[in-house]
Amino acid sequence: MADVKKIATRESYGNALVELGKKYDNVVVLDADLAAATKTGVFKKAFPERHFDCGIAECNMVDVAAGLSTMGLVPFASSFAMFAAGRAFEQIRNTLGYPHNNVKIGATHGGISVGEDGASHQCCEDFALMRSIPGMVVINPSDDVEAKAAVEAAYHYQGPVYMRFGRLAVPVINDTPDYKFELGKGVTLRDGDDITIIATGLLVAEAVMAADALKDAGIHARVINIHTIKPLDKELVIKAAKETGRIITAEEHNIIGGLGEAVCSAVCDECPVPVTRIGVNDEFGHSGPAVELLKQFGLSAEHIADVAKKVLKK
Repeated sequence: MADVKKIATRESYGNALVELGKKYDNVVVLDADLAAATKTGVFKKAFPERHFDCGIAECNMVDVAAGLSTMGLVPFASSFAMFAAGRAFEQIRNTLGYPHNNVKIGATHGGISVGEDGASHQCCEDFALMRSIPGMVVINPSDDVEAKAAVEAAYHYQGPVYMRFGRLAVPVINDTPDYKFELGKGVTLRDGDDITIIATGLLVAEAVMAADALKDAGIHARVINIHTIKPLDKELVIKAAKETGRIITAEEHNIIGGLGEAVCSAVCDECPVPVTRIGVNDEFGHSGPAVELLKQFGLSAEHIADVAKKVLKK
């Protein structure tokens, strides 16, 4: 995928907000002194009267967003994933989740790929936190196309939505005429009967590359893109479990509480099969170049392919 166009999904988030603002005058955007990094600054430039900088006060920002939502506005509250999901968890639970307020959280800089910002900013716990809140929709788009579609879908959904966007530029893989984004529905990107790779976020592109490499070795891997971690597309997951008998999950998140556990829960209820989870192995990250860190933590196409071969040998 060296020649494929690459765009950071945080860039997609900012651009999607501008397009949304043009179509709907009830869209407002809140930020916590990070508009340049979260890319909501482009919305501020286009609609200065609808952008609110709440300062370094994420908890307050969530409460302000909740209040605005009760007035018929659709707020997009934006910050780094570590601050949005971590620091403001109580406010998200009590002022968004419990009353089911119509607020959308745009969390950028998620995962190990934050890179040089180091462990304090590399949030690999946000899926687990947000999945635990009743009624919360959790989305992790894989590329520019999917990120823009996710923002539009989040606007039309009535209730709280958590969206994770990345700092690292990733390949655009969904720019096909038949691509369709639907909340709670996964997308099959490669067909195969030997093993299924279920991936989310930036690891979707890695999963596709792994499947292509496996095909050269005579292994036909099915690749499923799960952009909506909650609600999970259980029907598609269980179908894959029945038809391939083995599953690998791949996510830029702690293996505890994320996509892997969601998939395990789905299959153990209806079709128990071996599930191997690829992710951050319950440890903190550290500072370094994003691409190198992803390889170091086993979040690469090469590692996914190696794990698939080992699973098939068992």
